[in-house]
Amino acid sequence: MAKESVKARQRKREKLVAHYAKKRAELKAAGDYAGLDLLPKNASPVRLKNRCQLTGRPKGYMRFFGVSRNIFRDMALDGKIPGVKKAAW
Repeated sequence: MAKESVKARQRKREKLVAHYAKKRAELKAAGDYAGLDLLPKNASPVRLKNRCQLTGRPKGYMRFFGVSRNIFRDMALDGKIPGVKKAAW
């Protein structure tokens, strides 16, 4: 489980990226790289890290479900993810 400060920092970056997305796209289309430099560094989508929505775990992230592999396994075994079941052959 990630520290609360790390999860809070990630949420803050996500808000900044969403807030500056339109302005950033306009500056890139115009080729105004000096204007892009004036935007906050955390407004860049490159600085986002894929993290589990529940635990904040950065590794083993499953993009389609938005959670880490550990949480995905627990949810699948509990039947909380429709259409997913343990393979048996």
